[in-house]
Amino acid sequence: MTRVVPLFGHSASSLRGLTETEATERLHAYGENTLDADLAPSVPMRARSALASPFVGLLAGLGAVFALLGDLRGAITVAVMVSLSVALRWWQQARSERAVRGLKDSVTTTATVRRRATADARPMDREVPFDDVVPGDVVKLMPGDLVPADVRLLSATNLLVDQSALSGETLPVHKDAPDDTSSVCFAGTSVVGGTGTGLVIATGPRTRFGAMARTPRSTARESSFDRGVRAVGWTLLRFMFVLAPFVLVVNGIVTANWAQALLFAVAVAVGLTPEMLPVIVTSNLARGAVLLAHRQVIVKRLGAIQDLGAMDVLCVDKTGTLTEDRIAYVQGFDTAGQADEEVVDYAGLACHFQDVADNRLDEAIAARSGAVPDALYRKVDEVPFDHVRRRSTIVVQRSRDEHLLITKGAPDEVLARCTAEPNGNLTDERRHALTELATGFEKRSVRLLAIATGHVPARLEHYTARDERDLTLRGFLGFVDPIAPGAAAAVATLREHGVAVKMLTGDNPYAAAQVCEQVGLDPGEVVLGDRVEATTDAELPALVTGASVFARLTPPQKARVVAALREASHTVGFIGDGVNDTAALRTADVGISVTTATDAAKDAADVILAQRDLSVLAAGVTEGRRTLGNTLKYVHATASSNFGNVLSLLVASVFLPFLPMLPIQLVVQNLLYDTAQLALPWDRVDESYLRAPRRWDAAGLARFMLVFGPVSSLFDVATFGVLAWVLGTTTPAFQAGWFLESLASQVLVVLVLRTRATNLRAHRPSGPVLAAASIVLLTGLLIPLSPLAGALHMGALPTAYFGWLPLILLSYVLTVQAVKIVYVRRSRGWM
Repeated sequence: MTRVVPLFGHSASSLRGLTETEATERLHAYGENTLDADLAPSVPMRARSALASPFVGLLAGLGAVFALLGDLRGAITVAVMVSLSVALRWWQQARSERAVRGLKDSVTTTATVRRRATADARPMDREVPFDDVVPGDVVKLMPGDLVPADVRLLSATNLLVDQSALSGETLPVHKDAPDDTSSVCFAGTSVVGGTGTGLVIATGPRTRFGAMARTPRSTARESSFDRGVRAVGWTLLRFMFVLAPFVLVVNGIVTANWAQALLFAVAVAVGLTPEMLPVIVTSNLARGAVLLAHRQVIVKRLGAIQDLGAMDVLCVDKTGTLTEDRIAYVQGFDTAGQADEEVVDYAGLACHFQDVADNRLDEAIAARSGAVPDALYRKVDEVPFDHVRRRSTIVVQRSRDEHLLITKGAPDEVLARCTAEPNGNLTDERRHALTELATGFEKRSVRLLAIATGHVPARLEHYTARDERDLTLRGFLGFVDPIAPGAAAAVATLREHGVAVKMLTGDNPYAAAQVCEQVGLDPGEVVLGDRVEATTDAELPALVTGASVFARLTPPQKARVVAALREASHTVGFIGDGVNDTAALRTADVGISVTTATDAAKDAADVILAQRDLSVLAAGVTEGRRTLGNTLKYVHATASSNFGNVLSLLVASVFLPFLPMLPIQLVVQNLLYDTAQLALPWDRVDESYLRAPRRWDAAGLARFMLVFGPVSSLFDVATFGVLAWVLGTTTPAFQAGWFLESLASQVLVVLVLRTRATNLRAHRPSGPVLAAASIVLLTGLLIPLSPLAGALHMGALPTAYFGWLPLILLSYVLTVQAVKIVYVRRSRGWM
């Protein structure tokens, strides 16, 4: 205790905790207990993020080339475009951050602290929001709790803490108050087992986790969304790296003006790149987050929305997901299988003295058992439950010379530590008979908890799991886990949407299989945790892909199954609510929890369901696919149109003695087109598209570009012919004419390629999309007629051109629609 006194003196606190006045003063002095990772980014951080896009770098490079060549107007125009792009990204990121913070705030996380109303008042344990925890607070830690701040332990009982979020350690770490090396629990970690009391020594950014939050971590999980965006980005860059140098060489040779050729090559690089992709993606995700919130789905990580859309495997626990969020007590049985209330009394005694209910079974026992006379018993020690041992032990004292151990847990685990039953020793024959008895109940969907006792001489030393031996089996408690009313319908809906549901549970295989059958899942061969443990990493993906039910899994085994499914190229969601689920939640592409889950589970999850209902998740899956669909409309249409423009430039470079469109004109055209696409998050998505998992498909994007890009180029060349040989326009007028045709064709083709449907009237665009397209088309039409025409080096167009333009555009739209019909028949992955 001498080591604790200086610690309290340094923090100006005591075992009795802070007064409310002291806590309020410290909250003002130290600030809210909020990690930097959850705070709004600073202005420099947000500026770096907005400027970090490679697309912004390309535009800046083009502006530098303009400046080197003395084209001041071009340099200013590009500078304005860079500023607009950065401003849009800044605004959209800020908007998204506000949306996500608002959603996170709706998921409350609290800590148990010891506070006093006044200095002389009796200390009381109370729940306070994490943000209100201050240095000097005395906090209590229990299984499932998230550690709210950096805490120096004052006392601990078999305390196990999961530090994987902080250090990457796979196994929980034992924490002990007297040991300097393990007496600190860090903010952001979670309690797996045991209990503890500690003194808060640091909060918010002053914690170790807060310091790490200021430094990007390279070990962050890469989700399906992250992989998809990266792959698509590299596909576009490869096209740019091949075509931009090619344009440079061709233009340089044809025109002999290498400075102009360099300028045009840089413009082509910009033209191939969807500059507004980050803004479009963020806009879609932000809108998706708002829509999901209306459907009772709270998004903590924006990218998780599209991971939901890509998800093709959902791993669920049994209890609380497919079954109701409650356990119903049935009966106590002795070792002969007869009703016996004495077993209930032993279990109730254990539940009365344990520090916290380990699970819903304990809650059901406490509700069923009678009052325990505290005057007869005194708690001596506790060996808390953990998911590896699958049992817990309470030690109480009734007589001065003897301690009573009460162990409750999984029948196989408890039976293995028993040597006797009330009527005599446990022979091998009786052990086999008891195993068969337990199995018989489990086959009838009765979940069993075994109860055993042991009498040992009183002692001062702490008890550990090694003392759980030579016990007497008292009997079993039976429970039922009712099926959730909407579980079968939700499983069917997920199946219809291409999501395979797999059960990962620590329960026995019989109960797991029966629940599966009741909700419409074919259990097939149930894979046990021991088999998962014995299977190599190379063999495990094949095993987990072919199985639907996994039983008697430990927490590390759940995470290993999820990792193996991802290794088998599945996009995996995992839904869990307990501290034993945190490893699997972090391993999955998208971790899903519920508002009633433990703090540790909610912290590890990417998505929180406001209702414990799989049908709510099914709605989230649909919204994720809608969000991805609207994003990919922009990617496909823009990439193919830009690729067509580059092909047109190559053709023009060979046959025309001048550049068909100046780089500055190309930049302005891209800006107008991208502005129209900002309305895509509000567009409709085909119902057929929502029926199957969707991912970012880099290979599919390349095929799409190679098919629809040349179609666009074909009509560009037709426009060249009309302008040069039919109308005989001057160079500035020619460039103005292609500017108009190219802009109009790009805007119109999005309206065609936004859907797989052949009947465009039945699948018409939304109002915002049509309005944005109309405004941009009108703006593009007016530019050659406005004072901007001179600044952009555009000449006046002959009146006859406006008769040819609708004909070219109509022919282009009809041709794209015909090509699309053939393409759709051969490609199922696009839209």
